[in-house]
Amino acid sequence: MRWAVLDSPIGEFSVATDGTSVRGAHFGRLEAATDEPPDALSRQAVDELRAYFTGELTAFTVPVAVPRGSDFERAVWREMTRIPYGETLTYGEVARLVGDPGAARAVGVACNRNPIPVIVPCHRIVGAGGKLVGFGGGLPRKVTLLELEAGVSLRRAWS
Repeated sequence: MRWAVLDSPIGEFSVATDGTSVRGAHFGRLEAATDEPPDALSRQAVDELRAYFTGELTAFTVPVAVPRGSDFERAVWREMTRIPYGETLTYGEVARLVGDPGAARAVGVACNRNPIPVIVPCHRIVGAGGKLVGFGGGLPRKVTLLELEAGVSLRRAWS
């Protein structure tokens, strides 16, 4: 895997590619990460992330391959990618969508295990009543991501 790092509004953010798809992402700089993306796919991932963080991109097109996870986790991660930019669902709503209405806590665990945060948008899942609970990257990062998307969505709706 090749890791590249970029500066973002949520701090340094590392992204991993294997030559054919994005396979991981990490809040912070990993030792293996380089400031110069090592190949075309890494450049595409970094460019798309930069565009996302500036509000220019609302849907990632870079290919993604989730390297691990149970069937339930993969179903949750797939559902995350269906949540529209600038919108949220609750853990309970996602549990219902994946066919296990009583599994809200398990959805939270799957969110925490998401190997490709931001691109696979676990930050769009919130607690009951819209409460901001839990986020592997820390709640301040979750707030920043949700505020970014809300602001872009409002600007686009009003222009």
